[in-house]
Amino acid sequence: MHIRRVVTGLDAEGRSAVISDQPAPRTHDFAAIPGFSNTVVWALPDSPAPTPEDITPTLTSLMPGPGGSGLTIVQFPPSAVFETIDPVAAAEEEAIALPGLADTFDPDMPGFHTTQTVDYQIVLSGQLLLSLETGEPTLVQAGDVIIQNATKHAWMNPTKEPAVLAAVSIGVAAP
Repeated sequence: MHIRRVVTGLDAEGRSAVISDQPAPRTHDFAAIPGFSNTVVWALPDSPAPTPEDITPTLTSLMPGPGGSGLTIVQFPPSAVFETIDPVAAAEEEAIALPGLADTFDPDMPGFHTTQTVDYQIVLSGQLLLSLETGEPTLVQAGDVIIQNATKHAWMNPTKEPAVLAAVSIGVAAP
């Protein structure tokens, strides 16, 4: 099985950049079990213990603290939609619906935001452009995996169809 892994980090000047764009390096296609494959895409040391309590209804911030985590599924409309919206109304709704996350948006760079998380992101459907502070946007599509390492980034959907992204966010300590 081939899993593309796009990893973000900081360049020598401290700007967000793609630091790796290649197949995930730890894949095993089982010879003894044809069709069975396992890929470890990324790992972080130690995590908190699981809890059966569902805290999602009472979250006051969508941004997990160090060691905390969250799973989010995001549907992105085509980028052309953003040309027709009321930005003030959109920002007001984001502040209510995306507590904590809305606070991370850069007012000088629309769509760009930086979270204090490591995010494991999988494009479930469609195509997205991952924009960072350096270089050309990186096109990712269904099946691609992105490891977002607490870097400034923005997503744009260059197509006419919605795109869906799954993201597991793990809170990390500030550098």
